[in-house]
Amino acid sequence: MVIPMKRIIIVLILIIMCCTALCMTTVPSAPANRNPTTPPQTSVSNQQPVSGSATTPPAQPVKLIFLHHSSGENWLKDNNGGLGLALRENNYFVSDTNYNWGPVPEAGSEPIGSLTDIGHWWMWFRGPKSTEIIDAVYAESGQHASYSRMNTDPGGKNQILLFKSCYPNSNLGGNPGDPVPPIVANPLKGLDSGSEYHTVANAKGIYIDLLPYFQQHQDTLFIVITAPPVSNAKYAGNARAFNQWLVNDWLKDYPYKNIAVFDFYNVLTTNGGNAKTNDFNKETGNHHRWWQNAVQHTIDLTGGPHDTTAYATASDDDHPSVAGNQKATAEFVPLLNLAYNRWQAG
Repeated sequence: MVIPMKRIIIVLILIIMCCTALCMTTVPSAPANRNPTTPPQTSVSNQQPVSGSATTPPAQPVKLIFLHHSSGENWLKDNNGGLGLALRENNYFVSDTNYNWGPVPEAGSEPIGSLTDIGHWWMWFRGPKSTEIIDAVYAESGQHASYSRMNTDPGGKNQILLFKSCYPNSNLGGNPGDPVPPIVANPLKGLDSGSEYHTVANAKGIYIDLLPYFQQHQDTLFIVITAPPVSNAKYAGNARAFNQWLVNDWLKDYPYKNIAVFDFYNVLTTNGGNAKTNDFNKETGNHHRWWQNAVQHTIDLTGGPHDTTAYATASDDDHPSVAGNQKATAEFVPLLNLAYNRWQAG
């Protein structure tokens, strides 16, 4: 049977049209690479050149207290993040608060140590019982988690106060550009991260209201540790925007040196290939660290934004993994030394 030439030409045209259509079809983008291996396509950096000696540990033991829950407890542990050991080796005498620690902030409430969400910091520093609470913080010399520390208490009050909220605080609602309410009208005061009022604007309002207290207590160095990221991307953009605000904008008009921010969130958003391998000391990835004699806060956008956790302990557990906590320890401690030396220099 002979096929007419006209029919052959028509078939060939159809084949060419199908191939063209396939080539023009949009291919779904690959999942964001959590282990960027090339220099950042785009990055946001805050680099401040400083003398190399600025990260030298204190010459004498300094008393430090860490207000935390389970993520902080893991970070401190010798067999996890090793933060307690690293602080000891850098001449800090470490104490901490944890669940069920301290005064009760209001009738029917849990002890203040059980309340470390963003809305709760108002109770610690600004609420009706804040004087009693913070006096107890300054006086605390005990351990409420397992970690190695100096054998001898150098005496006196705690000079450095670290405070951190847990990962559910990264689920911030609202929009980054929403107006910030005055503290008298801020509905997040005293509430947890599950509240409908846990929004970017209200969280900003809580932190803005802490500044007058910190200004009045320049004999203490306050270190804000941002909340760890979560796996769910629903509010990831809000978490990123809020922590960028804390690092870059919150202290713009604050004239003193007794506050610093460590972006624990950012550090935990890229890894070395999986949640059990970190990217400490890599040029690429997301970091907040001392790098080439400068403070470097870098957001690596290679492969898309990295705004969710890269170090989940399990598929249903967003507590940072050992590898993530160890990266955070290595990046945090030199910045703590820098903040301490700047504060001491006045």
